[in-house]
Amino acid sequence: MTTGLFAPGSLAGTTPLLRTSLRHEARSFAPWVVIATALTVSSVIAYPLLFPDIHDRQVFAATVGANPALGLIFGPAYDLSTVDGFNAWRSLALGGFATALGAIFIVTKASRGQEDTGQAELLAAGVLGRQSRLLTALLMAVIAALAVGVVSGVITGLCGGGWEASLLLSAGFTITGWMFVAVAAVTAQIGSDSRTASSIAVTVLGILFVLRGFLYSIDAPAWTAWINPLGWIEETRPATGDHWWPLLLGVLFALAVASIGFALQISRDFGQGLIAQSPGPPRGRARTPLGLAIHLNRPAVISWSFAFIGLGVVFGYFTRSVNDLFAANPTMAQVFASGAASPADLVAAFLTTILSLVSIIAAVAGVQIVIRVRAEELADRAEPVLATAVSRERYLAGTVVVAFATPILFLLLAGVFVGIFASTAGIGISFGDALLQAIATIPAVWTVIAIAVTVIGVRPQVMLAAWIGVLASFVLTLFGPSFKLALPDSECVEVFCQAAGVDE
Repeated sequence: MTTGLFAPGSLAGTTPLLRTSLRHEARSFAPWVVIATALTVSSVIAYPLLFPDIHDRQVFAATVGANPALGLIFGPAYDLSTVDGFNAWRSLALGGFATALGAIFIVTKASRGQEDTGQAELLAAGVLGRQSRLLTALLMAVIAALAVGVVSGVITGLCGGGWEASLLLSAGFTITGWMFVAVAAVTAQIGSDSRTASSIAVTVLGILFVLRGFLYSIDAPAWTAWINPLGWIEETRPATGDHWWPLLLGVLFALAVASIGFALQISRDFGQGLIAQSPGPPRGRARTPLGLAIHLNRPAVISWSFAFIGLGVVFGYFTRSVNDLFAANPTMAQVFASGAASPADLVAAFLTTILSLVSIIAAVAGVQIVIRVRAEELADRAEPVLATAVSRERYLAGTVVVAFATPILFLLLAGVFVGIFASTAGIGISFGDALLQAIATIPAVWTVIAIAVTVIGVRPQVMLAAWIGVLASFVLTLFGPSFKLALPDSECVEVFCQAAGVDE
């Protein structure tokens, strides 16, 4: 960092502002600490109970190996025969993702969010340097990520996890959070408002997360892990290598990217981003609540559409190499040799899993649209609309229609691209099969969105409860096999047992 970034007086008032901000915002750190801690603690407590002997652990390892879709989310399973190995596989990627997500929201809220709400002008009226607010936002998120690491590491160790593996795992959460503290510092200068800044940072996180899982799942060359900052954290390998040094790369990345954020802060206008916000038309074009809902959510729908095209391409490409992945798995090789199952059977199960994951992401997009209603109310933009002849029911109904319609578009986009790749891969899956499977998930997505509508309509003050359906779907789909909440059918279990060389 140079003196140009931190000129004399540019950091004035940072200490009292940080102290006051922590007093008011520290409670908002709790959900992110709880999520990461719950992941690790539940793993070390539940694993010995659910998989008490080598038989159960062999069957579970075979089940995981038979579903490469799990590798897209959790990463490589280096060792599922021990508590710490299982905890590292199940928690490292998701715990880091949750910590990074929390860090992004903390930074954007305490930096650009204050400019959007006018709080920054009030603070600037006092003795406060130009860089103080951004530095305060970064320090708050750094402290939150550190709290995630310390609390999750200590509690996991006390609950039975190996101390070195638990602390390294939790340190991975912290460093992942710090890296995206820096990313959010940059996007806070780029976006035209806090919402845009958060969206850009979350998009970067999502792309890197999917890329990390995709490269691991297709057994890409080892060097590809080092082109992705999230791959550095994966290479720490808690419980199966205990490599601490990759965390240093994450710290250096955070320092370098944060420096860019401070440099951009100097060059942009107060309340504006480097991406200028385009002025609206002289007169509003929306004539109905539905038209207004479409107008408000159009940018998000377009962005999500490109995201689902990307997901369709990634997952579709993955289906082309899934047979090779099964063949490279010793357990699956025994299954195929015995004739107990065919690659087509497992590919069909894999297709169902990945489209279930796509449907969960589509539900996230739908819930975001629903809670936009509450955001408009809090920003006092709903009052002028409701002051006209528009009833509250019609106002909400317009948003609900958009929230239910857009996931159909997203799932069709993803299904089309998955179907194109799958139907040309010679794996026994036709284009129509993939598309119909995508369509079959729509009612489940609607159910999740309906829960969000109920929450916003009945009790909008507890807006976080709108995400209950998404959380439940995510847990049952991804954590079901880990906690025996969702098991393969009896025939598959028998096959896995036979392949593992044990009695059912």
